[in-house]
Amino acid sequence: MQTRRRFLGAAATGVLGAALPGAFSTNVRAQDIDTAKIIVGFPPGGTTDVMARKVAEKLRGPYARSVIVDNRPGAGGQVGVIALKDAPADGSVMLLTPSSMLTIYPFTYPKLQYRIDEVQPVSLAMYTQHVFSVGPAVPESVKNLKDFFAWAKANPDKAAYGSPGAGSMPHLIGVLVAKVSGAELRHVPYRGSAPGIQELLGGQIAAFFGPTGDVLTHSKAGKVRVLGTSGAERSAFLPNVPTLREQGVSVGLREWYAFFMPAKASAQVVQRASEALRPVLAEREVTEFARQFGLEAQASGPRDLGELLKKDSAEWGGLVKQTGFTAES
Repeated sequence: MQTRRRFLGAAATGVLGAALPGAFSTNVRAQDIDTAKIIVGFPPGGTTDVMARKVAEKLRGPYARSVIVDNRPGAGGQVGVIALKDAPADGSVMLLTPSSMLTIYPFTYPKLQYRIDEVQPVSLAMYTQHVFSVGPAVPESVKNLKDFFAWAKANPDKAAYGSPGAGSMPHLIGVLVAKVSGAELRHVPYRGSAPGIQELLGGQIAAFFGPTGDVLTHSKAGKVRVLGTSGAERSAFLPNVPTLREQGVSVGLREWYAFFMPAKASAQVVQRASEALRPVLAEREVTEFARQFGLEAQASGPRDLGELLKKDSAEWGGLVKQTGFTAES
């Protein structure tokens, strides 16, 4: 938490940097954009926010004179996507979002206020696994999912888990976990991870499902206990924690985060942004910073991201049916 606070404080103001010669293959110059904005659909302090601020710091100068982060929390990240679709298409506005908003929400929200074709892929940014964690409200004797299920059955009034938002990937993985638990696990949606983690630490909620990075520091400090990870293989950040699959839950999922622009942005504008992001996301300082939050930084071209978006959308269409979740649930 202290690392995040120091970073947020340092990133609060724009710093003018010098343009990198030869950084872009297009003819659009850094000076053409005075202030660029990265929209984040979650409150300050969460995984998406801290990475957006780190990238913004590195883009100042090479991409625009100033790059700021614009937090638009609400509706589990939907507000950020809505803000992007009608934003200027001149390259001055990008969105950094988890994949759930685009690969899952179209199948869970019948009245979604945006369509996938209203945003345009720019670059992949990073990957993470989601983790199921418990806090001080759950006894120390609970060491794994089996223990938690037994405790939840014995304490139905306390058996609740939080997530960054209803219909998000952590929430739906939680639904799959609840289906095999034999217990009534109540879901509590939050406006992003940060407020949910605070209530987990305070004991107001028993458990939380969210990105690895949101609990990694607290796990190392012994303030929360991670009982399972969502990936097909164990997390490199939590190698001693068994996967959900190892504990009887048939999932092997990780979430990606990516940059998008409004659909009406030109190919040249999109390509310039993608090329600006590639060296930033490969920079050692950025990759090591990402690892502090349980993230694997990785860039891509617009086309590859578009293909990934289509593939995951098709997969999640089937998984959502398995969960039985809808926005009215």
